[in-house]
Amino acid sequence: MTVRVRIAPSPTGNLHIGTARTAVFNWLFARHHGGQFILRVEDTDLERSRPEYTENILAGFRWLGLNWDEGPFFQSQRLDMYKEAVEKLLEQGLAYRCYTTSEELETLRERQKTRNEAPRYDNRHRHLTPEQEAAFKAEGRSCVIRFKIADEREIIWNDLVRGSMTWRGSDLGGDMVIARASETGIGQPLYNFVVVIDDIDMQITHVIRGEDHIANTAKQILLYEALGAKIPEFAHTPLILNMEGRKLSKRDGVTSISDFQKLGFTAEGLVNYMTLLGWSPPDSTEEIFTLETAAKNFSFERVNKAGAKFDWAKLDWLNSQYLHSMPIDKLTDSIIPFWQEARFTFEGGRERPWLEQLVTLISQSLTRLVDAVDMTQPFFTETVEFTEEGREQLQKEGSSVALQAILTALESQPEFSEATAQEVIKQVVKEQKLKKGLVMRSLRAALTGDVHGPDLIQSWLLLNQISLDKPRLNKAIAAAN
Repeated sequence: MTVRVRIAPSPTGNLHIGTARTAVFNWLFARHHGGQFILRVEDTDLERSRPEYTENILAGFRWLGLNWDEGPFFQSQRLDMYKEAVEKLLEQGLAYRCYTTSEELETLRERQKTRNEAPRYDNRHRHLTPEQEAAFKAEGRSCVIRFKIADEREIIWNDLVRGSMTWRGSDLGGDMVIARASETGIGQPLYNFVVVIDDIDMQITHVIRGEDHIANTAKQILLYEALGAKIPEFAHTPLILNMEGRKLSKRDGVTSISDFQKLGFTAEGLVNYMTLLGWSPPDSTEEIFTLETAAKNFSFERVNKAGAKFDWAKLDWLNSQYLHSMPIDKLTDSIIPFWQEARFTFEGGRERPWLEQLVTLISQSLTRLVDAVDMTQPFFTETVEFTEEGREQLQKEGSSVALQAILTALESQPEFSEATAQEVIKQVVKEQKLKKGLVMRSLRAALTGDVHGPDLIQSWLLLNQISLDKPRLNKAIAAAN
């Protein structure tokens, strides 16, 4: 048997991390077994589906490295097939036309509520006579299509994550609507029905999805049986929770993959972290790995039943490990879009070799790519604004003396290098009888506006290459005086 799995996002919003994590598990399972990973877009919600959401979803999967083998298939292009399947169930007496009005359903729900009963349809139109149907049509009523569910039926399956699962038909809310209301023919087929038709048509062998679909699985198994199709295996993965233990939602802030991308997370770091949200590798001490490595070890035996709490600190740490080990040329390519977003310009000597030197300077301090903007801002502005600590440093006794001595020493240096910079500082400390710490902190404040930052000598070298060190020393001397 060739393993065939699918991810089936709905384009009613951007790619959510929960959907992406489900896609990761499907991809890992397929690759582990040498199977097929299929992409299907469930766009039957015509009112809320948007092409820009579809593009966001596809772009998100590509960015994460979740390449698919077939698709994308669009449900909106398969409506005729769904309606044919509805007609087949009607012909076999396994489904029927229901003319109950919304007002009648509301009255039923209110009555159940007062009795403290779970809401469910009472199957009142399951056995309409032709005369009754004709009377409802004469009233101008439209009809939905309902699939018959026997209350006494017991639905059992072995879940690859949760083990043996049992549901009773009486717990499924009555006969299930599989197509919307329509005054003529069959209306828009609904999720629980079309997903089964698609999975049968695409020969899906394993349905891997979040645990919030468990009740749907019970209903869908009945549909597989009614359609005479082989039932796939099911695996219901744990939900992603916030730190309070509730399902991660938009109320928690960032939840879409494109938002994580904008925050400066790498695809490798994010997908690595998502893999760990509910799954643990055989070597529990090994937390940094590629998708390909994870696929070799992936099994549902190591998928947790409990929800996975989203931990920002863990994600940041993982992301930093990828940034710290990334080749400088690739890291530069990754940072440039963030510089461009910040409207940094690359004129005045800021060519590619200089940019790579700058990235080398900050690379080991990065947690997210976006951190590079604040870290490097002094290198992209003609002048710097002094922080409070920077101004205090320049006001300290000896600060202006040190800066003036550095400036004077620079005038006598035909070339500037790391050795030159070290020698100038050594000379100023000795000749002016100043502490080295004062000289270094004053120099940093003059060059970058602050007393904190990346390596001072390397920063000085970079600013010297674009002729910004001497003007900043002059400005700082004026500020100090």
